[in-house]
Amino acid sequence: MDMRPDPFVPPAPVPRTVPPSRLEIIRTILRNPLELWGEPSYTLPFIKTKFFRERTIIVNDPGLIKHVLVDNAANYRMSDIRQLILRPILRDGLLTAEGEVWKRSRKAVAPVFTPRHANGFAGQMLRQSEEYISKYEEAGSAGKTFEIASDMAELTFAILADTLFSGEIVTSSDSFADDVNALLHRMGRVDPMDLLRAPSWVPRVTRIGGQKVLEKFRTIVRETMDARLGRMEADRDTTPEDFLTLLLDQAKSGGLTNAEIEDNILTFIGAGHETTARALAWTLYCVANTPHIRDAMEEEIDRVLVTGAEPVKWLDLMPYTRAAFEEALRLYPPAPSINRAAISDDRWTNAKGETVEIEAGVTVLIMPWTLHRHELYWDKPRAYMPERFLPENRAKISRFQFLPFGAGPRVCIGATFALQEAVIALAVMMHRFRFDMTDETNPWPVQKLTTQPQNGLPMRVTPRFLA
Repeated sequence: MDMRPDPFVPPAPVPRTVPPSRLEIIRTILRNPLELWGEPSYTLPFIKTKFFRERTIIVNDPGLIKHVLVDNAANYRMSDIRQLILRPILRDGLLTAEGEVWKRSRKAVAPVFTPRHANGFAGQMLRQSEEYISKYEEAGSAGKTFEIASDMAELTFAILADTLFSGEIVTSSDSFADDVNALLHRMGRVDPMDLLRAPSWVPRVTRIGGQKVLEKFRTIVRETMDARLGRMEADRDTTPEDFLTLLLDQAKSGGLTNAEIEDNILTFIGAGHETTARALAWTLYCVANTPHIRDAMEEEIDRVLVTGAEPVKWLDLMPYTRAAFEEALRLYPPAPSINRAAISDDRWTNAKGETVEIEAGVTVLIMPWTLHRHELYWDKPRAYMPERFLPENRAKISRFQFLPFGAGPRVCIGATFALQEAVIALAVMMHRFRFDMTDETNPWPVQKLTTQPQNGLPMRVTPRFLA
């Protein structure tokens, strides 16, 4: 008899069974786009439809996804609505740039994430994680409630600041999580003018409150650049050879303009840590609701740490911890949608000989949110089951049915960095502390650029080992 408990099904919108009206579509997109999708989005390989007269194909078939993002990626540009939302924030940063600007930025950033940096990054990730969780010592044996969603944002910012900027971002992290939330809440949401495809110069009323926060971030970037340039000029030999220095060197060689450097720094400060922070918080929430999974993670973490293994090896030595994180990425993908638009007419034929026509101008929606919960590709798709991602099971998962970091030429350049960071942070936290639900823990996934927990994630933190 199988004595394992039923898998935990974390909160998520129930697929719609009745198509929404036009007014309801607008209201839902403005409130929470995750609540828009109906049963066909979770059961069919693709759907052709229209949103406000815009021809759209919602793609879930892994083969068609590969065609759009890899095989014929040159035929697909960023969709207009995505750029209307993101470009006012990031301008020509790596996430929003296209064409030659994107190629220059990608080439400039790539050397930072080569394997030779992994060892140094791991040590910094470990140090920052250990320093940050010392705050939980104040909880004492009785435990204390902490806002974990904000804590994870602060922790991942501290890691990013140390690894990519050598701790020299000109800001304090005291209110950083609140600033990021304010920026994404105001600037990272769909405005009615976006749905109407109004030009970018038309004011977006819903984003007016975010301009002040955005300017604060840009001021931080400019001051950070100025401080590092001053250090480079004063004593180049002692200047850290990190992400910041590498980008500033690009300006001297003509690789990137100063404006493009500013945009890329803002992209990494504002968005580079945000995705990992959200996934870490969702992981701790899911694990708190599954004691048998937590027991397995604690056993693995304790066993590896007692050996004294270097943190750069933890990603490989802790497959269950990695699996728990990846399963949270599946259920709560930080980037819940990937939007493209066809430049020219295209077609794709599946193994059965069935052909899908994609006309020029059609918007292609590839949505990790629905893909990761799709009934055609996952067993018990709404349940939290980390065993899916254990080494012996990974071969069953198509490369193009699990897209937390995208795919193709624009795959997230920091994917391995994020996985390493997550496993190290989880290991450090869960070795020393337990994270449990409280009566107030009632998160609801909301799409605001990333998949955020509405209502926050208050959790009770207690030490595992009493002094």
